[in-house]
Amino acid sequence: MSVRTFFRMALKYIDIGANLTDPMFRGQYGGSRKHPDDFDNVLERAWQNGMQKIIVTSGCMRDVDDALKLVATDERLYTTVGAHPTRCGEFLKDPEQYYKDLHSRIKANPERVVAVGECGLDYDRLHFCPKETQKQYFEKQLSLAEEFRLPLFLHMRNAHEDFMAILERNRDKLQACGGGVVHSFTGTLEEAKNLLAFGGLYIGINGCSLKTAENVEVVRQLPNDRLMLETDCPWCGIRPSHASHKHVTTKFPTVKKKEKWTAETLIDGRCEPCQISQVLEVIAAIKQEPKEKLAELYYQNTLDLFFSQTK
Repeated sequence: MSVRTFFRMALKYIDIGANLTDPMFRGQYGGSRKHPDDFDNVLERAWQNGMQKIIVTSGCMRDVDDALKLVATDERLYTTVGAHPTRCGEFLKDPEQYYKDLHSRIKANPERVVAVGECGLDYDRLHFCPKETQKQYFEKQLSLAEEFRLPLFLHMRNAHEDFMAILERNRDKLQACGGGVVHSFTGTLEEAKNLLAFGGLYIGINGCSLKTAENVEVVRQLPNDRLMLETDCPWCGIRPSHASHKHVTTKFPTVKKKEKWTAETLIDGRCEPCQISQVLEVIAAIKQEPKEKLAELYYQNTLDLFFSQTK
């Protein structure tokens, strides 16, 4: 195969959700250093495996500032700005100032910020933030999306009814910002249909979306023109215990123990952006469609939502 043929056939990816500010990518786990900082190795593996762009997920002010510093180092990196539902308690000390701080970060970085979020509702982890606080400040962040005409990077866990009610009340804001993506989707087929019927929303798929046989069946039935790929790394890798694992064909050299790290290996339990190819392989297998066709569709979906002004 010639070099020209290889590049024409190479699959292209955009990871819509990567937690690249996590200390794991600097060799630290639970506050303890286990191996050298290998962030550059992680990125290089991604680029070598077809990654074109990565959207770094932010979920609190500290994340936002760390992510903005990070994405300034590489033109292929972008970020979201927002407060994750479990972190909405950070608004409470001074709600207006916190909102202004988010606002100022977006305004100052128009070329690097591509979405408002990660925002939404998470009723699986109410010990971090109660329902009413989550709902109030999820809704408030929709005004940021409307003002800056930025799509939403959305989180929904066990909160479908309230989530949809908030979107419905703010339908005008959703239309103004161009929609959004409900990332790391693990809900039912009925919930997915409700989201897609709303209009302007996509669904993000990663390893957690493909964990059980029920998850796999839901994803199999989702329309390709409303799907995007993500890793949610360092979380949400496709584990051997997952129902989808049998469909994974790309294997990366991996070490079991963090202390056995080498520059050429992945670490078991720490998902990386390069593993987005495994998510695609599973979807292609369960839908019985060519992965080349799906890669192109999902890539274009992502350009359409996040990069229509920059592509």
